[in-house]
Amino acid sequence: MPNIPAPSYRNPRPARGVLALVCGGVLACSGCFAAKRPAPSLGAVTLAHPVAPQFTEIALTDAPDISAEAPELAPSLAPPRKAPARPRVAAAPAREPTVAEENTEPIIAPEVTDAQATAAQAAIQQSLDVAEHNLGLTKGMTLNAAQQDLVSKILGFEDSAREAMKNKDWQRARIQAKKAEVLSQEFAPQQ
Repeated sequence: MPNIPAPSYRNPRPARGVLALVCGGVLACSGCFAAKRPAPSLGAVTLAHPVAPQFTEIALTDAPDISAEAPELAPSLAPPRKAPARPRVAAAPAREPTVAEENTEPIIAPEVTDAQATAAQAAIQQSLDVAEHNLGLTKGMTLNAAQQDLVSKILGFEDSAREAMKNKDWQRARIQAKKAEVLSQEFAPQQ
């Protein structure tokens, strides 16, 4: 049987001691403890007295000729304005009578039976009647600006609903009539 030596454990303390000794030697050789900064010296500085210039007398007869005339200015490119320019406003175009043009675009709407069209027309007319009744309550009243704006919107929705009914666009007519009815509830008496 071969003889295998058993592993031996070394003591780590001597390595620490050697490391401490090496660090101490490096510090001692670097001289960081003994070196001092040199003190500033003023040996190279000398005090000097300023030299005053000698006064020399200049005769006035040797003075240069200076002309008193102003140089000629360049001509201006535009005449100076006394008042601001008047704004240029384009004339308003003459109002031409508006002629209702035929809408050449085809309207895509779902197919509706006669019974459905009659029911839709009745519902639309009922919404328009309610809106007109509520607007009728405002006759003779003094309306503020917000209420007048609301009345004009209601009238616009009613006109749009009637136009959609002429074109047999029942869905759009129902939406516009319902908007007019809901907005007119503002003027309906409170229950």
